[in-house]
Amino acid sequence: MAATSSAFRRRSTTPRETGPQAHRVGVERLLASYRAIPPNATVRLAKKTSNLFRARSATDVPGLDVSGLTDVISVDPHSRTADVAGMCTYEDLVAATLPYGLAPLVVPQLKTITLGGAVTGLGIESTSFRNGLPHESVLEIDVLTGSGEIVTAIPDGDHADLFFAFPNSYGTLGYSTRIRIRLETVKPYVALRHLRFDDVESLQSTMDEITRTRTYDGIDVHYLDGVVFSANESYLTLGVQTDAPGPVSDYTDMDVYYRSIQHESVNHPKVDRLTIHDYLWRWDTDWFWCSRAFGTQNPKIRRWWPKRYRRSSFYWKLIALDRKYDIGDRLEKRKGLPARERVVQDVEVPIERTADFVDWFLREVPIEPIWLCPLRLREPAPANAAADRPWPLYPLEPKRTYVNIGFWSSVPIVAGQPEGAMNRLIERTVTDFDGHKSLYSDSYYAKDEFTALYGGERYDELKTKYDPESRLHDLYSKAVQRQ
Repeated sequence: MAATSSAFRRRSTTPRETGPQAHRVGVERLLASYRAIPPNATVRLAKKTSNLFRARSATDVPGLDVSGLTDVISVDPHSRTADVAGMCTYEDLVAATLPYGLAPLVVPQLKTITLGGAVTGLGIESTSFRNGLPHESVLEIDVLTGSGEIVTAIPDGDHADLFFAFPNSYGTLGYSTRIRIRLETVKPYVALRHLRFDDVESLQSTMDEITRTRTYDGIDVHYLDGVVFSANESYLTLGVQTDAPGPVSDYTDMDVYYRSIQHESVNHPKVDRLTIHDYLWRWDTDWFWCSRAFGTQNPKIRRWWPKRYRRSSFYWKLIALDRKYDIGDRLEKRKGLPARERVVQDVEVPIERTADFVDWFLREVPIEPIWLCPLRLREPAPANAAADRPWPLYPLEPKRTYVNIGFWSSVPIVAGQPEGAMNRLIERTVTDFDGHKSLYSDSYYAKDEFTALYGGERYDELKTKYDPESRLHDLYSKAVQRQ
């Protein structure tokens, strides 16, 4: 089953399968660091990097040492599964699975997102219309709970309640040390069709049809996402896996992927081809389109910007510097302009409400482009899950299609408005549209509304069971109060 095509290996990092013994050493190091944290101190990760966009309070207390939990433990090409340490990045995970012609069922867009982060938070990508969310490919999880005990959570075992509540708990019920996931077979190339629409209603209708049938114009669709540039220019990108060799595009050099989508004709799709490796990481080189804030899309700058720094993790470091030294607002002030509010969010709304939400967003929020990604929970739902809402901390409905809408930029602060005024408005509107918001960025919900949206009494019961001494922050204090 091992693949021989260079398309599986192109620009991949060296696969690392460290084995169970090395993993046990990493777990022991983690437990030793837990025991070193004072009993009255809050337990946190000692982790220098993050894909979260919400600040958190500083602390002098030592954190959990996860330095030994960053690798792929093993890949089993016969059962199409992988055992993966919780802090392993998807970049390293994909590098280990592609040589077997395998990939995770959902590969979030950015290389340094960790598997543990995507499972305890949320991840999504263009396979989500058929494969759901990353936590739905999980078979079992080893979790270090707030009480310092490592338990194995599986769908039908003693800790099934933790298994289903772990997604969207953001480390407040524990941290994953090992995750076993399903993998799927992939082919060496992805053929792309970019469909243009002059109105979002037509895009919504086509996206709904593709999500239900998994085909378009008689051809199977394996990957599906979209980009809205304006009310009268939007696109769906349809990807099909293929073995057929041929020329492929390269968006790690001078060309920018999201600009390659655009074309004039609504009647004739634009076509393209990428290796499977480059397709999975097509958004990372320019952090979708956010690299434009640093001038990286300017050809005169791009030519001299080292390739190794054209990746989301480096742009994130620049954002962290801006946040630390308030660089952006200082520059705005010198121009006589107001400071800016960061609006970096992903929300899910039912597919039938997508065009209406996008229409509202384009009128009210001066941000473009925006990303669209349809998703449905995998079927059938696990046997022990609640039939109506199987994942209680992010309760999407089974057998219902949602669309993730992502927007990542900033807007001018209006004098006299409360902190986070635009984010608050978006939160209210998402709720009005029967949607949900991911918690990786700034949130402003009142406590009672937050509780109703994210787990309610069920979360409180699990918090008491798996973190009886409150060694970990609770979800509200972490997501909203930034502790």
